[in-house]
Amino acid sequence: MKPYQERAIEEKKLLDEKLGKLQTFLTQPANKIPTLPEVEMKLLRRQAKIMELYSEVLAERLAGFGN
Repeated sequence: MKPYQERAIEEKKLLDEKLGKLQTFLTQPANKIPTLPEVEMKLLRRQAKIMELYSEVLAERLAGFGN
């Protein structure tokens, strides 16, 4: 495996870990989430969506490494 491929694998692993933590935070019951301004929560939800798309792109790249 080439170094850039190894870096992409590690990048996806770290991204997915961070995304999982963010999704866990965002799906907690309302009474368990620290009080954050609604604008901050909206930005966090948007960030999670973007991270999901980023992860999908990395997955597509990783799938292409076998070719």
